[in-house]
Formats: sequence, structure tokens, C-alpha cells
Amino acid sequence: MKKEKLRIVFMGTPEFAVETLKKLVSDGYKIVGVITAPDKPAGRGRKIAESAVKQFAKSHEIPVLQPFKLKDKTFLNELKTLQADLQIVVAFRMLPEVVWAMPPLGTFNLHASLLPQYRGAAPINWAVINGETKTGVTTFFIEQKIDTGNILFQEEVPINQDDTAGNLHDKLMYVGAKLVSKTVGAILSNQHSAQAQKELISDTEQLRPAPKIYKDDCRINWNMSAKNVYNFIRGLSPYPAAWSELVGDNECRKIKIFRATIGKPSSGVGVGTLNIEGKNIIRIACADNYLEIKELQLAGKKRMPVDEFLRGFSLTNYKKCQ
Repeated sequence: MKKEKLRIVFMGTPEFAVETLKKLVSDGYKIVGVITAPDKPAGRGRKIAESAVKQFAKSHEIPVLQPFKLKDKTFLNELKTLQADLQIVVAFRMLPEVVWAMPPLGTFNLHASLLPQYRGAAPINWAVINGETKTGVTTFFIEQKIDTGNILFQEEVPINQDDTAGNLHDKLMYVGAKLVSKTVGAILSNQHSAQAQKELISDTEQLRPAPKIYKDDCRINWNMSAKNVYNFIRGLSPYPAAWSELVGDNECRKIKIFRATIGKPSSGVGVGTLNIEGKNIIRIACADNYLEIKELQLAGKKRMPVDEFLRGFSLTNYKKCQ
């Protein structure tokens, strides 16, 4: 099949998926339809917002479908009329077989990890939280079980010591876009092979999952080592953000912590003890070392560097983080 004849349906919702869609369009592929999440209220004003993918599709006059249910007969009929040869999924929801099995060339997904490691909804966050030094992106054919299909291509990306989930997200977004375009080209020219994930798992290897992260999962456990707390904070920065509570004056004040560094040893100091030095240092004792806070946000306030925070809020009577 010639490139200009290939009909592609793209499925995705957030900004991460937009870069891939943009790459496919710029590379001259024919996107005959985009499937994305329904519009929903967002922000303090709860105004109805369109997904990032929908906004891009509209700006390029690409037809958009926004089903609430992927097994809905009306949606399935609309999808069939697009007559896709290939479907591509980036940061979308789990597809039923009736959808992913529809196109003759199959449906493949871009996943932000080196599968089979970090299967699940939050691979970028968990790779950083677990202190990994590398991750990557994978394209694979979709099968019934989530993130288990045969692998097409992978691209490795290093994780630096100071990387957050946010800047790693951006790195993988661009690398992933190129990998998807490469994958489409290989499928189109029939120059690809699909490797079963079980062939990549050794008997001694432990698979690390990447489940969805909820608000309660983001609470900091100060009984961990400073290194583990540091990785936890950067793995949740900027979203959903690690949090704790400052306790004093008979009240609890919730704070989100976005950036920190590992400080001096905290031996002999109770875990969670707060230490203020001057007008620009906040330290909290972990199991072995202090963690020095660099950027934080008090509930109801804006995110700010620690020196700015201390100019507007006194922590004199706050002694413990719970």
C-alpha cells in the first residue's frame, strides 16, 4: 500500500498524544478521524473544556468522535465508516476487542516505558519514584490484556538524577512521536516483526507495575530514607504532587512539595522534625538525612520557591510534619 492511500484513525486525549498526532500529520500521513474523550468541565469556573487532541484535530479539520461508551452501536458504526487501515492509540482508555480488531493492519499503542516493565496508567511517575536510571517508549500491537501485546519497537531514554515526572514526560513525548511515525512506516512497508513480551522476561526479573496514582498515594512517608523521599517527590512533580502536613497552633496545614534536595544527616532527630534556618531554608528529617525543601505550595496558595514562601508565612510554631 502506498503512503497516501493509508487511512489512519488516531485515538488519544492529553497533550502527550498531541505531539504524536502532529508528527503524523507533518509526515504526510492521512488521518481520517480522531477518537478522544468527551468534553468535560475543568478549572475553577468549571467551564466545558475540549481535550488537547480535539483542539489540534479541529485546527487541522480532522473529523472527531467522542464516545462515552466504546461499545455503543452508533459509535461503532461511525468508526466503521472511517474505513481505517490502521489505528494508533496514545494515552487513551482501554479498548474493547470490537474496536482494536477492526482495521486490517491492526491497532498499535505507544506506551511510556520499556515494556514489559511498568505496565499500567502511570509509567512515567513510577519509574522516577522507584529511582530508575533509564526508561523509554514502546510501540506494541494491542491485545485483550492491557499493555501485554507483542512489541514492535522501543527507544531507550535516560533518567537524570534531577529529572521530575514533568520533564521526563516531555522527553518521552517527543521521542514517542518519532517512534510512532517509524512504526507506521515499518508496518506500511511490511518491514517489522512483533516480539512476544514473555520472551523479554527472564526467570529472575521482577516486573514493576505502574498503577494509577490517587491522592492518598501521594502522602509523604518521612520514615523512608531521604533518597526515597526525594525520588517520591520528583516522581509526582508537578502532578499530582507529593504532599504532607505542617502541624502547629492546633491546626494542620497541608503543603505540596515540588522540588527538594538531600541535605545533611539527621541522626538523633525525630523523623518528621521541621527545621527552619534563616529566611530561605526549610528542612524535614527523614530516616537518615534531612530533606531540604526548595519549592512548595500551601493549600489555597500559589506554588512558590521556599524563600518567597517564608517571607509570607511564619513556621515558627510548626514543629512536626505528620
